[in-house]
Amino acid sequence: MKVDVQGKRILIVGLARSGAAAAKVLSDLGAFVTVYDAKTRDQLSSLADEIEKYAVLTLGERRPQAKPYDRVIVSPGVPLDIPYIQDLKAIGCPVIGEIELAYRLTDGHFVGITGTNGKTTTTALVGAMFDADKRPHRVVGNIGVPAVSEACRASDEMTFVTELSSFQLESIVDFKADVAAILNITPDHLNRHKTMENYIGAKARIFENQNEEDALILNWDDPVTRELADSAKSRVFFFSRKEPVSQGAFLNKNCLVTRIDGQETDYCAIDDMKIFGSHNVENALAAILVARLSGVHVDAIVRALKTFPGVEHRIEFVGEVKGVRFYNDSKATNPDAALKAIEAMKAVTHLIAGGMDKGNRFDDLFDAFGDKIKTVTVFGETRDLWMQTATEKGYTQIKRVDTLDQAVENAFKNALPGEAVLLSPACASWDMYESYEHRGDHFKSIVNEMGHWEEK
Repeated sequence: MKVDVQGKRILIVGLARSGAAAAKVLSDLGAFVTVYDAKTRDQLSSLADEIEKYAVLTLGERRPQAKPYDRVIVSPGVPLDIPYIQDLKAIGCPVIGEIELAYRLTDGHFVGITGTNGKTTTTALVGAMFDADKRPHRVVGNIGVPAVSEACRASDEMTFVTELSSFQLESIVDFKADVAAILNITPDHLNRHKTMENYIGAKARIFENQNEEDALILNWDDPVTRELADSAKSRVFFFSRKEPVSQGAFLNKNCLVTRIDGQETDYCAIDDMKIFGSHNVENALAAILVARLSGVHVDAIVRALKTFPGVEHRIEFVGEVKGVRFYNDSKATNPDAALKAIEAMKAVTHLIAGGMDKGNRFDDLFDAFGDKIKTVTVFGETRDLWMQTATEKGYTQIKRVDTLDQAVENAFKNALPGEAVLLSPACASWDMYESYEHRGDHFKSIVNEMGHWEEK
């Protein structure tokens, strides 16, 4: 453990998963913890009662006075530029995030994976590779398990395979990943980061504390990530789906290959993997590099590549009703992620999209529809923007509805046997749902009820 929090006065701003985990861990370590969240007790439900076992809890508009704390832990969903956080910084309070806290509380090692899209799949796949090799590890971070909840129990042999969002990276100080990967960077979260330069800068923080003994993995096919190599102090490895690279991972006649320090190693053919789509080829190439550079053996990597089923809510097959196949891609919370899903679909598809406005545009999606997307049904906060873009693009096969239930009903009504219905929102879920998982689970429950109705 790098720090001692015994007797320290610590404020946690923002509850959620990471805030709740941090409160419990810090209390168990002897800290005096105060938690503030702008939500009401009714909104937090039983979580508020649970947290009060470990901390002083303040909710709603009555926030704690900005006074000197030994440390302030800010949850990823809380912007660092809000006045309350700025007031705390102004009086000298050190402000860090939960990932930084986890780093300071453990002697274990970190692998960090970020990018606009593909983070969860790649992180889970790397975890499967570690598992196949029986290497001590925990899959944590933005994937759903707060790193801090595992930090204190870890030995120095433990590796934390960590999915990292731009929100989490904004609040690091000393955090260092021995192996870091940036999968891609396309416009996202501009409602928070304001500019692409700020967003890219937040992603690039994943390697700012690395040295020449560490490894940085970048996407050669993405010009934004490729240029980041110039500012890296660590060893740089590229992955490319389109061409061979001198140091990294690439394709050779549809086989996944690495070239590291002049030595080439074959893994498996694309068709041997259960996950499909060009984006998943990129995810697999990145995962192979992360695992190899972390010491995972080749045979374990190959076993994982051939058996990994993918992750929930990412082009997840839900079921078939009257010959129409339904896919849940609720994790596509930006246009580029939805574009990858559309490219991966093999059948004529009826798209369901919409959700919270993050400042993105949908023009490129309409341009990619071609003959594959037969109809579009939109719901949520951005539905008017979808309709406006459709008008500008001259696309007429689009309908605006109020709820996801109505969207599924409309898509199914238009679908013929052999066609598919794809929920790939291209937007965040927070206008109508607690999370993209909540949205995806609702979609699956609608489809499952349709299947039960068909059986009757």
